[in-house]
Amino acid sequence: MRDHASPKPRSPLRRHLLQGIVTLPLIGLSAVGQAAPPATAVVNTTKLAVTDTEVTVGQLHSATGTMAISETGSIQAEQLAIDQINAMGGVLGRKIKVIKEDGASDWPTFAEKSKKLLINDRVAAVFGCWTSASRKAVLPIFEKENGMLYYPTFYEGLEQSKNVIYTGQEATQQILWGLDWVSKEKKAKTYFLVGSDYIWPRTSMKIARKHIEGHLADSKVVGEEYYPLGHTQFNSLINKIKAAKPDVIFIAVVGGSNVSFYKQLKAAGVTAAKQTLLTISVTEDEVLGIGGENMAGFYASMKYFQSLDNANNKAFVQAFKAKYGAKAVIGDVTQAAYLGPWLWKATVEKAGSFDVDKVAAASKDIEFKGAPEGYVKIHANHHLWSKTRIGQAQADGQFKVVAESPDLIEPNPFPKGYQ
Repeated sequence: MRDHASPKPRSPLRRHLLQGIVTLPLIGLSAVGQAAPPATAVVNTTKLAVTDTEVTVGQLHSATGTMAISETGSIQAEQLAIDQINAMGGVLGRKIKVIKEDGASDWPTFAEKSKKLLINDRVAAVFGCWTSASRKAVLPIFEKENGMLYYPTFYEGLEQSKNVIYTGQEATQQILWGLDWVSKEKKAKTYFLVGSDYIWPRTSMKIARKHIEGHLADSKVVGEEYYPLGHTQFNSLINKIKAAKPDVIFIAVVGGSNVSFYKQLKAAGVTAAKQTLLTISVTEDEVLGIGGENMAGFYASMKYFQSLDNANNKAFVQAFKAKYGAKAVIGDVTQAAYLGPWLWKATVEKAGSFDVDKVAAASKDIEFKGAPEGYVKIHANHHLWSKTRIGQAQADGQFKVVAESPDLIEPNPFPKGYQ
């Protein structure tokens, strides 16, 4: 789409931002510039931080600690979306103000900061968390204080809340399709499962094991190991993997541990030339730290890769790099984080209110046709319909998409037979 804005000279950043904006669905734009914004007393009946000109939201991610390698992209993508929305006139005629809090890779800190945002700051929505441990820590607070969280990470499912919109995939979308693919394409029969030691990897591997042993013909798990967050010594694990000789190593290691794990794999001679590896936790963000040469040839099961070839994604990548630098990379969770502010904007404008109860009630069937991944829609269970893709890591740190589900996969956070 051509940019029909004013021909006056513009800075490169503004030009790139606008190029990113024009391919996005202009949700609610018909009202911008044509009528006065609705009265604050009408759109804010629960004493949220909403004025006649501004609405305040929170960001709650790990800017420091072992998870910062994964969460920095989410912080950046959410800010980009908010900047673009503000450039278009905001939400219900109000510009978005952001209060940023650092969860510091510490779950009690996440809980403490969520209380501050909801009780003291009275934010209208929060975009945040990465690990399931952090989400579980804040969930009771969001439900008690009636806040709204937009959570961007692929996760284990087995959860549904009025107070959360899950913009990443749940397990049945990411894990089951990925295992089906590797079973068929690589004729895999034996699997070695590895994860970080907390709720998401353990629950994900429980689901993976049930699928491998109950749904993939003649297949079995030949090893299963977990390591603490931040763990860096994987040589004993690698020796166990070599001894087991699995057809597939299936991985859910998160955060900074990935750097040590993949470097040590390569040093031990475990490369894609000899071993099929499928991860559900390494995106372009992590590869930036791992080094593409240490991941080359391995596979990841995600709904988004930076290399996706569609107009929405090209505009998104261009705008992201214009804001954060030519070397910036974008992974699955970063893209899912970008969806949060856009979905919130669309839902608020459908509801005609910032009130959380009204936003929650209006969320079902909200569409985002401008999603970089192509298209998403919110299900009644507050998860997103989305496709699943398999990417093969390249030496330059990007992924080549080698497979894609033919249709959007319906989210099913409580899969029968997997609990």
